[in-house]
Amino acid sequence: MEPVALKLNENQRGAFLIIEGDRQLGEMVIGISGKKLKVYHTEVAPEAEGKGLAKQMLDSMVSYAREQQLQVVPLCAFVLAQFNRHPDQYADLWKKDGQG
Repeated sequence: MEPVALKLNENQRGAFLIIEGDRQLGEMVIGISGKKLKVYHTEVAPEAEGKGLAKQMLDSMVSYAREQQLQVVPLCAFVLAQFNRHPDQYADLWKKDGQG
């Protein structure tokens, strides 16, 4: 398993990344505003698909959101699908439409 790194710029925009050597294998693009963490897109390099990298990034993002007490807005299809499949697992941080 490759480690997941979080890189944020001064505007709180960035990504959770999985990098192996000099190649980026996975990216989960996020933005943080106030107490909301928006997930825009998740992508895994074709040669790394099927190895659970998207799930690793999801787990890292969820851990970070809980540590920072952020509500997650899943705009990314992958993250939204995972939240819908396992609502109890993410109920504490899932920011659904219409919730404040």
